[in-house]
Amino acid sequence: MPITTTTKTVSALVVGMDGPKSVKELMAKAKSEPGKLNYGAGTITAQLMGYRFHKAAGLDIVYVPFKGTPETVNGLLTGSVQIIYAANVTVNPLIESGKVRALAKLDRRTAGSMENIPALADAAGLPDLEDMSVWLGLVAPKGTPKPIIDKLQQKVAQIMADPAMRDKSERIGAFPMISGPEEFGQFIRQEAGRWQKVLQETNIKYD
Repeated sequence: MPITTTTKTVSALVVGMDGPKSVKELMAKAKSEPGKLNYGAGTITAQLMGYRFHKAAGLDIVYVPFKGTPETVNGLLTGSVQIIYAANVTVNPLIESGKVRALAKLDRRTAGSMENIPALADAAGLPDLEDMSVWLGLVAPKGTPKPIIDKLQQKVAQIMADPAMRDKSERIGAFPMISGPEEFGQFIRQEAGRWQKVLQETNIKYD
């Protein structure tokens, strides 16, 4: 039974320093050279993020699989791929040191180190492109009494509202995201529905 969402991890669209300087420039390059650009992904979420944006923008960008996020980031640094979608907490040190460039974030509702990075939907001129984040939440066994569900939700909300907790969470790339049990249940159904459709389109298999 749903209790509450807790946090989300926001990813960024990242290129090398010799790559495009904006999302619009990236889109123009991809459209002028179909199939020439590639993007790396070491997780199913990063692969789906890339697929979703490229389809919405009508871009022919080739997917290159990696075994994990560290290998994907290294692929960008060595020039094996031109584009990656990776969690901000992973790539932010490289962004700050000038080794890679973040063109956009994949979720509008962020602050902290991502506050000045444009949202992908806005930067691409695709207002209908939905936010894409990796989120975490709490659930309880089926049949858990509602008073217990409500008490747990209230306690988690109280903890996550503490300024020190929020600051610590955001520093490690986890943005607090609290909801009520009913709202969380609806959110789970919406997320399952939209990503199930994408999985069917791509024929991506997962365990």
